[in-house]
Amino acid sequence: MKTKKNKKPFKIGDFTMDFVIYTLLIVLTVITLYPVWYVIVCSFATSTEVARQGSLMIWPKDIDFGAYKLVFEDKKILRGFRNSVLVEVVSLPINLVLTMMGGYFLACTNMLWKKPIVNFLILTMFINGGMIPAYLNIRDLGLYNTFWALVVPGAVSLHRCIIVKTSIEAIPDSLRESAYLDGASDMQIIFRIVMPLIKATLAVMALYYGVGHWNAWFGASIYLEGNKFLPLQNVLRSILIANKNDDMNPGEFNAYAETIRYAAIVVSTLPIMCIYPFLQKYFAKGALIGAVKG
Repeated sequence: MKTKKNKKPFKIGDFTMDFVIYTLLIVLTVITLYPVWYVIVCSFATSTEVARQGSLMIWPKDIDFGAYKLVFEDKKILRGFRNSVLVEVVSLPINLVLTMMGGYFLACTNMLWKKPIVNFLILTMFINGGMIPAYLNIRDLGLYNTFWALVVPGAVSLHRCIIVKTSIEAIPDSLRESAYLDGASDMQIIFRIVMPLIKATLAVMALYYGVGHWNAWFGASIYLEGNKFLPLQNVLRSILIANKNDDMNPGEFNAYAETIRYAAIVVSTLPIMCIYPFLQKYFAKGALIGAVKG
């Protein structure tokens, strides 16, 4: 014999609340995604159409790849793209190793003079020498106008060391103690035991460092002279703000002066958008493990 399921009674108040919530979420989604869509659409449109349509464009009337053609043919942009990729390849291993070693030091309880060293390190999070001392430091170290001026200043972040430290503290002490009894050194424990167990947190740190290096432009504008090691963001800055590019033909640049900005933005953002989905599964887990002790 079939039994009738109890149906939830219809309430006008619940329906109204759901309607308001879903409408608000849809509006917020459109407001968030439209600027991204606008940049992509304008990169395929003509400069005339962009000027005519203004800030409201859903789809280009005539698709034009001229802006992308200029971007991929421009030597300065390609050189900047190469420099940014090189900074990522060189900096990320250094960032992750130093951050993991710093977090391991902060997580250990039997280190000599640990408390005064930790207090000194934390003090640096509140007191900053400023731009001029940083410039003088880079100059006196012989790093001015070199590739390493883009790598060394941001080699490690104390804030991220603290996140890694919290993640390491979640590992049972018995694992490290048994490794010590078997004759393992601290370096072996870090790379053979700790590193595999906190790979989710390290993936999040890699994403933080990677996005930071890819978007960085201020350090290069201070420490570099000339265009040899100039990263992509500084090249885009000259195009977006100064509205000029000496390596391009003036006639072609003026013809695509509006759309080349959007095409350059799409090209510079695409690598991060392609890498992020592969790290997304570690993001929530790694951020929570590193932020909450338990």
